[in-house]
Amino acid sequence: MTDTARAEALQLFDRRMLEALVCPVTQGPLAYDAERQELISRDAHLAFPIRGGIPIMLVSESRAVE
Repeated sequence: MTDTARAEALQLFDRRMLEALVCPVTQGPLAYDAERQELISRDAHLAFPIRGGIPIMLVSESRAVE
């Protein structure tokens, strides 16, 4: 992802939305990783991508994290 595309994605993702979103597996809190454009569920060990400023909260689209 280019720096320009990353900056646009950051602008589109409203950090206040993070407060309203929870992990679809555990219903627990999510952490925002700006560098990777992901929402991290530490309890579920999953990272959910943010594409075009939209969080993709599908387990099938997530990746495993340690």
